[in-house]
Amino acid sequence: MPQHVQGVIAPGRNEPVRVETIVIPDPGPGEAVVKIQACGVCHTDLHYKQGAINDEFPFLLGHEAAGIVESVGEGVTDVTPGDFVILNWRAVCGTCRACERGRPWYCFDTHNAKQRMTLLDGTELSPALGIGAFAEKTLVASGQCTKVDPAVAPEVAGLLGCGVMAGIGAAINTGNVGRGDTVAVIGCGGVGDAAIVGSRLAGAAKIIAVDIDDRKLETARTMGATHTVNSRSTDAVEAIRELTGGFGADVVIEAVGRPETYAQAFYARDLAGTVVLVGVPTPEMKLELPLLDVFGRGGALKSSWYGDCLPSRDFPMLVDLHQQGRIDLAAFVTETIGLDDVEKAFARMHEGDVLRSVVVL
Repeated sequence: MPQHVQGVIAPGRNEPVRVETIVIPDPGPGEAVVKIQACGVCHTDLHYKQGAINDEFPFLLGHEAAGIVESVGEGVTDVTPGDFVILNWRAVCGTCRACERGRPWYCFDTHNAKQRMTLLDGTELSPALGIGAFAEKTLVASGQCTKVDPAVAPEVAGLLGCGVMAGIGAAINTGNVGRGDTVAVIGCGGVGDAAIVGSRLAGAAKIIAVDIDDRKLETARTMGATHTVNSRSTDAVEAIRELTGGFGADVVIEAVGRPETYAQAFYARDLAGTVVLVGVPTPEMKLELPLLDVFGRGGALKSSWYGDCLPSRDFPMLVDLHQQGRIDLAAFVTETIGLDDVEKAFARMHEGDVLRSVVVL
């Protein structure tokens, strides 16, 4: 029988979010219902609320989540009721040209649940990133559920579902940061700090954090940055070059998603260096670079979507590293809140004094 639960929806462009009763259908073939235990408040949810991704309102927000599988539909064998899972928004298909070439992290045909969750009046909801986890329960494709050790705290585990994975993956998977490399990270929010953690984990010798907020730069130091640059008062490109012997960084990770900061990243890299774009731009943004500069500097310009991760491989590994004390995922949790506090959490996000607010249910 369909279930009625409480969830946070964005009813229209830039309208305040509100808690509504959500109807969760029984899982169909290939689907699972997950009881949500924790869900991080990610900037992407704010993008949905603002209509910056699409206008398929109303949205059921939330996607950075962990919980317990409650029930599964026909044909589901990868998870069973009772499994503790992190939800991912890229359930790989296994059959597209990327998957068949052994590159499932590039899967070109990722999928979500086929059924829609609704409001009581039957209005269909668009789940954020195909998940919709600011709710007591949600319906997802079973491939969006990644089993991990249930000993890890849900509010920590859920962060791997998006922002922390995006940042760590940008450094390790996309940027291929190696031992002794110099790395610059532009933008020190949750994703940027995760890129710093990933760079440190990979053995980078020098990690330069760049931001316009001294509070964020101080936090970046606690995450592993060896040097900081306040680009409000200092030219970021010149500072990065000065800190790298005049050459520029081997890898520059742009975690803001703006043309101005991308240009900084481009000119702050060494010859044959790598730029990784992990910050999410909005549709109207344009980038203009002299083509001769692109040609003359060589190297690689990459975008990192979800940290080029493979959830089945990367989520359990990072949970293990956290449990071993090699990375501190709990350091990303600034506060825990309830469903009624999501709108306030968006406001705090703008103020810049949180890494992650996490809804705990």
